[in-house]
Amino acid sequence: MREDGFWSEEFIAALKMVAPGTPLREGLENILRAKTGALIVVGDSPEVMEIAEGGFEIHTNLTPANLYELAKMDGAIILSSDAKKILLANTQLVPDPAIPSQETGIRHRSAERVARQTGALVISISQRRGIITLYKGSIKYVLRDIGVVLDKANQALQTLEKYKAVLDKALLTLSTLEFQDLVTLFDVAKALQRTEMVLRIVQEIERYVIELGNEGRLISMQMDELVSNVYEEGLLIIKDYSLHKDKTPQEIMATMAQWPAEDLLDLSLISRALGYTANPGFLDQAVTPRGYRILHKIPRLPLPVIENLVATFGNLQQILRASIEKLDEVEGIGEVRARAIKEGLQRYRDQIAMERHF
Repeated sequence: MREDGFWSEEFIAALKMVAPGTPLREGLENILRAKTGALIVVGDSPEVMEIAEGGFEIHTNLTPANLYELAKMDGAIILSSDAKKILLANTQLVPDPAIPSQETGIRHRSAERVARQTGALVISISQRRGIITLYKGSIKYVLRDIGVVLDKANQALQTLEKYKAVLDKALLTLSTLEFQDLVTLFDVAKALQRTEMVLRIVQEIERYVIELGNEGRLISMQMDELVSNVYEEGLLIIKDYSLHKDKTPQEIMATMAQWPAEDLLDLSLISRALGYTANPGFLDQAVTPRGYRILHKIPRLPLPVIENLVATFGNLQQILRASIEKLDEVEGIGEVRARAIKEGLQRYRDQIAMERHF
């Protein structure tokens, strides 16, 4: 059984149901404090009802008090799929005993087997160990104390700040080299590597935010402020340098996101993901951006105009050399916009020069 591995959309939705601030989580905490123990199934699908025996129907709204009182009985509690109603209480669950389980306790073993057999979210509260365990399909997850999760989220935020600073430096270097027409494949791969590293920390923090529920709002706000447009910037780098005709930047980013951490450290792998052929010294080869990323730095420049510029001139250096008259000839660009493009490119060039100086 996977523990703390890849989180599916279904499991994320399940975790949100038990996040702090929800009636279900409050009820679970009450049961935990009372050292009662409980077995709760979220969902009344035919697969669940088929293995439920006995008990009595409740059909009442879920409140923390109701859940706490019903957990005093020995049997399992069955909730509606949205966890808003208590449907059955004191019922016995009889899953297929042939389903393998790594659990030793009867309650947790039943919970794991029910989750595997039905696909439902099953919550087991250990009376002896005082922990809340979630089972969903093949996933097992132990809910942690809010304080512990909050500490980890704050540590991850500090790490994110450091990684974002390194990414900003890599992007600044890339921009400088693009204006100078001195970019190598190494510089591109390095910027993409740093982008993906930041995105992985973001993904980790997002998990903490989900688990924290309404306690994670400040963490979420700080994270959003730190990493606005990081993913989009990564897509634009790929759009500037990818040789693939049959893969979108989103597909290439998704491929990199699946790599183990050690693969991400290999810049030659990142270069190959962009379509470049690996050979001795190929990371030192000169490459020229198409200009998408730099052109996006110009305020109020529509995407169709950027596409037309790249299609007309081919790369950033040709765009930089183009006169106002030549820019004016591009579809969607009049003299006023042509002048704004020239001035915008010069302003951004001056800006990065100043940032590198300081």
